[in-house]
Amino acid sequence: MKLLLLHGWGGSDWPHWQAWLASEVAKEYGTVSFPLIQHPHYPHLNRWRKEVLRHLEDFRPDTVVCHSLANTLWFHLADRKELTPLKRLFLVAMPSLHTELETISSFYPCPLPESLYAEEVHLIVSDNDPYITVDEAEKIAAHYRIPLTVLPDAGHINAESGYGEWPWILNQVRSQE
Repeated sequence: MKLLLLHGWGGSDWPHWQAWLASEVAKEYGTVSFPLIQHPHYPHLNRWRKEVLRHLEDFRPDTVVCHSLANTLWFHLADRKELTPLKRLFLVAMPSLHTELETISSFYPCPLPESLYAEEVHLIVSDNDPYITVDEAEKIAAHYRIPLTVLPDAGHINAESGYGEWPWILNQVRSQE
């Protein structure tokens, strides 16, 4: 497995679960890349798009795990048909397709692409995420006919909501190898 982790707005540095997941995969001598996308606190779609496309071309992952705004970025890349198909894609804590926050406004509106460019896709949200409703997540999952996992009381599924060590996601990444 070649695992690429893509963080969201503000990054996912320690103690965020993505940083933990990267270290756990590396401990097992897995091939993992967890790049810092430039200006994580002031993201811009075109800058992130170019940087992630270069990284995808150089690293050539078979599994990608997106968190938060990285999901929105993935939808834009897919809509522009700029992706090479993957084996697995995990979409964690995806924000609404209709987010209206000024700092991330270049990412919106967010398209609903024809394909997500992965053989297996899994959407994971929380029932109390301030950035997406379960209803919207259910509609997205139904549109793509993909599994949806709704975590109870998990907020935005980040360090602030208690998601540092997250064995469940590690098991998901491992179990589908």
